[in-house]
Amino acid sequence: MTATRTDFQTHSSLSRRRLLQVGGLGLMGVTLPRLLAAQEAASSLDVKPTADSAVIVFLNGGPSHLDMWDVKTDAPDGIRGEFQAIPTSVPGYFVGEHMPKLAQQMHRSTVVRSMHHGVNNAHAAAVYAAMTGHDRGEIGGGTRPTDYPTPGAVLDKLRPPTVNAVSHVCLPYITKEGAGGPPQPGFFAGFLGQQHDPLFVLKDPNAPDFAVPELSLQVGVSDQRLDARRSLMSSLDQRMAQQARAGGMTGLQHRAFDLLTSRSAQDALRLSAESDKVRDAYGRNIYGQSVLLARRLVEAGTRLVTISWAPDANATWDTHGSNFQKLKDPLLPQLDAACSSLIEDFAQRGLLDRTLIAIMGDFGRTPKINGNNAGRDHWNFCYSLMLVGGGMKQGLIYGSSDKTGAFPALSPLTPSDIVSTIYHCLGLRPDRLIYDPIERPHRLVPKGDVVSDLLA
Repeated sequence: MTATRTDFQTHSSLSRRRLLQVGGLGLMGVTLPRLLAAQEAASSLDVKPTADSAVIVFLNGGPSHLDMWDVKTDAPDGIRGEFQAIPTSVPGYFVGEHMPKLAQQMHRSTVVRSMHHGVNNAHAAAVYAAMTGHDRGEIGGGTRPTDYPTPGAVLDKLRPPTVNAVSHVCLPYITKEGAGGPPQPGFFAGFLGQQHDPLFVLKDPNAPDFAVPELSLQVGVSDQRLDARRSLMSSLDQRMAQQARAGGMTGLQHRAFDLLTSRSAQDALRLSAESDKVRDAYGRNIYGQSVLLARRLVEAGTRLVTISWAPDANATWDTHGSNFQKLKDPLLPQLDAACSSLIEDFAQRGLLDRTLIAIMGDFGRTPKINGNNAGRDHWNFCYSLMLVGGGMKQGLIYGSSDKTGAFPALSPLTPSDIVSTIYHCLGLRPDRLIYDPIERPHRLVPKGDVVSDLLA
């Protein structure tokens, strides 16, 4: 199908630049009517959001689904793990024995046991696919300015907070692709521009002197003095408006001024306001306190918080060696305490219905236990994840794997399906268009569908 004269007459307001773009898109099979229809759909939030905020707990490195959500106690030796299965609050569903607190939150949760992807089993590519639903088609590598944006960046642009709050935050690390490697893709704004990058909180929230000086006024700088600086910057902005690069930096400057004068944004980062009992419940470690900080940020109006659970891809959940030892101590006890407390706190505060929690990783681990002190290797052909609140069904165990946890046996899903469903809950159509700096259109999630069976 090709564009007709009527199409051009009806949409006479199209610029010459847009027409040139359409001509180029036609070479890729994107016609003018299809482009205009997508633009019209993208012009407003045409999905009623069931979630106002989200917390992504990203288990960077690949958590072992076989020892957590999909325990195979009847599997043969060499596949069956060392852990016992324990009952959960969903009748007939069992999880690994080192998640006793999360086991009692399963009636509030959706667990997907049929995840898989064909991206490959290198961390960078798999992390990027898990966070954006996009496949760059390469084995590894760091973040690029042409990347698809992380969900928090999309929300910052299309559905920013309605209060003066930090739009999205990533903590406690910018995870590297191996020690000393480049930052992993999937956590940045990519082609939306640096002005939509998250606020990275890279200090240990468990440290006694934890603070975020970027959101603190320097001694001697009053609110009035800051307002004067804002007025001066605004006048300078008018003079710089014609410069090509002014827009992005201007947005960053204004956001910084807003945050510096936002009491709620600063208060959210004061973990000392929490009782010792609460802080102990989340776990007195960098990850537990990061999850607690996520709860406080959401309460203050932040749209999305991402916890990347590793300083580098090989440091935590990448259990090639000593899988069971590492899961038993410290990984699963820390995860169990932090995430069960987060779910319970949101539920008790009446926020769970409007806050989506996603606990997921880049892939799972091999059914076959290796000889490296009983480790498990990368496995992208089947894995599990957990979704709670924000419009997800409660007490749903979705899909299943085969008897060894090697491949999906029922209702297989991909990362793009999950990312599409998360966007749907947050009020954004996954097929809507977003634009890069030269106004080329991109589908928000390149492939994948909203999984209605997961939704309440």
